Amino acid sequence: MKTILSCSLIFFLLVSCANGKEKIYTASTPAAPVIRSFLEIPVTDSIDFIRWKLTFLDNRYNLHCNYGIGKANTNGFQNGGKSIELSGELRKEQNFYRLQNQHKTLALAELNADLLHLLETDNSLLVGNGGWSYTLNNVSPLLTDQVTMISLPAVLKDSMVFDGRTPCAVPGIIAPGTQCYKLKWRITFYANAESNQPVSYKISGTPWRKENGKTGAWKIITAKTGKLIYQLNDEKGNALIYLLKFDDHILVFTDAGGKLLVGNEDFSYTLNRIM
Repeated sequence: MKTILSCSLIFFLLVSCANGKEKIYTASTPAAPVIRSFLEIPVTDSIDFIRWKLTFLDNRYNLHCNYGIGKANTNGFQNGGKSIELSGELRKEQNFYRLQNQHKTLALAELNADLLHLLETDNSLLVGNGGWSYTLNNVSPLLTDQVTMISLPAVLKDSMVFDGRTPCAVPGIIAPGTQCYKLKWRITFYANAESNQPVSYKISGTPWRKENGKTGAWKIITAKTGKLIYQLNDEKGNALIYLLKFDDHILVFTDAGGKLLVGNEDFSYTLNRIM
């Protein structure tokens, strides 16, 4: 009997280990000091961006990164760039993941089941630039409206400027069948700072370049769950774009149902506040 129980226990443990679900995230990001330090990239190495493939399995991670100077008119690097391979302990505390590389730690916030966001040393969301954000994308997304981070109420300034580059699948922006590799965005939000109320917006970038930009009114929608959605309307007052606010510096595109859009190895659907 003891032998049978022992064999059964061993079999259960083997099956449990085999059933650990692997998650893979990918992205291209800038190279903030906290990231360079964790990856041990020499300060003499010039970097435009880092391309990530991050795999989670149980309490371990595997990380493959390429980095370097971007090669013109491609999504690659000059001379192929340089590569880094890391693996180590993975810890999860509520909605935060922490990767361990010897004595160094890199933290990420789980925005939802599909998106992770790299963090500064004070656990604030890293803010990207007009080229790349710090959001990592699940390669097998669930496409959900659920989030694990709720933003504080918005405190509006007279004007706020967000930049970014995204894939082309923002709903209603690019006509089906149109050839498109990426969309460049600059959205300026205008508001009445005294009343803390939205007023108008202007979008510059790829979608309305020929029209010298697009303007309209915007509003803030507070969902029952506490989520804050920036809704940009067209000239007829119909909803055109939805952006979920994670903090004062990070917005993420959603569809009309609130599902967060998931990017790819080149671009995420994140906008970064630059002013």
